[in-house]
Amino acid sequence: MVDYVTQLIVLERVDQRSLGYEVPMSATTPRGLTSPARATPGRIAIIGSGSGTTAARVIDAVGAGEIAAEVAVVVGNNSEAGIFDVARTRGVRTAHLSGVTHPDPDDLDAAMLDVLRAADVDLLVLAGYMKKLGPRVLGQFQGAILNVHPALLPSYGGQGMYGDRVHAAVLADGTGRTGATVHHVTAEYDQGPVIAQVEVPVRPDDDVAALRTRVQAAEKALLVEVIRGRYA
Repeated sequence: MVDYVTQLIVLERVDQRSLGYEVPMSATTPRGLTSPARATPGRIAIIGSGSGTTAARVIDAVGAGEIAAEVAVVVGNNSEAGIFDVARTRGVRTAHLSGVTHPDPDDLDAAMLDVLRAADVDLLVLAGYMKKLGPRVLGQFQGAILNVHPALLPSYGGQGMYGDRVHAAVLADGTGRTGATVHHVTAEYDQGPVIAQVEVPVRPDDDVAALRTRVQAAEKALLVEVIRGRYA
């Protein structure tokens, strides 16, 4: 067992019929639902705003055969973000969609839906995406949008709680544990039903950088296991 993981928390808050798949039980994965038979591999869209380390982990897991799917497109809202370099070096199609390309939020929502439909994806994975998705995308992919958050939701979630802000708040509170959460995405930040969580201990000598390193490792491992379960 990797040392950043102390305990998996299996949650059954989600109406299992709404998920449509099963995440297999293991040391790092939760129980879930039966995966429907698929004639073709699944197709994933990754949507992000930052450096792309989580996107890289998912794409590499697909390339290594850990996930029985393909990453069909990477969408980002920052044209200079590292996530685009991650995708291009791995041969994945990219799309830049933002308030720069589409100043009207409704137009941006429609354009993103067009890109996702054209890529024929069946799962959206948010990897450090700093914006809310629009109602068209949320409606089309209800129950098939995942996000990973660097804390044990509902603690340390909501608007403005991301990245080092979360880790700093955890350390300021003096709590002995934090973790990672994979959850469904809804119209509000970090409010969707939780699929799986894993605990990460907070050590007495932790600073933000040290805690970030362990939580990010836990996030990536948990996210890959949840995605793997969808296509098992």
